[in-house]
Amino acid sequence: MDDEDLIPLSALQHYLYCPRQCALIHVERLWAESRHTAEGRLMHDRADTAGVEVRHGVRTDTSMPLSAPELGIAGVADIVEFRKGEAGLVPRPVEYKRGKPKAHRADEVQLCAQALCLESMLRCSVPEGALFYGKTRRRQCVVFDEALRALTLDTIQAVRRMLNESRTPKAVYEAKRCDTCSLLELCRPHELTRRMSVRDWLLQQTAEES
Repeated sequence: MDDEDLIPLSALQHYLYCPRQCALIHVERLWAESRHTAEGRLMHDRADTAGVEVRHGVRTDTSMPLSAPELGIAGVADIVEFRKGEAGLVPRPVEYKRGKPKAHRADEVQLCAQALCLESMLRCSVPEGALFYGKTRRRQCVVFDEALRALTLDTIQAVRRMLNESRTPKAVYEAKRCDTCSLLELCRPHELTRRMSVRDWLLQQTAEES
């Protein structure tokens, strides 16, 4: 698979958060900056500088390129820590996120995809990783169990189908999700959700007249 055909790891997170957001970014190539995205970008400043550091027996690689061509995914890990294990150095991806832990599993799937890439590249097992959230200033351990791996693989397939079809899902407004999205003005969920089909409009008019 050519590099340009590989799905960005961030697309998996976008898809689980909102399939329409994913399509706007990765199919229609739209983007808009917001306070939230700017804060997230600032959080990544250190991790976005490629480098290697060894401290207290732990090797830390920042901004590490990742890929798993057999799965059709590629991206960059904020941080990958390598700790000594029985079979040698064991990699542990760490992803930085602004905000706080979420109810959905979008961030966990993105992190798990990083682990799948590391397993493909290094031919080793990656049992767990961590998410660091800016608001809590704490790491949240993520175990890459069978359920999370299955959800990650299913998400990769779903994103691949959407990209192949070049299809953007219809807008569905949900206040908690939409109001904090940087693409709110480009997506226009308020307006598009209210639109009726001609058939529904005629049925409504008929009902009102009767």
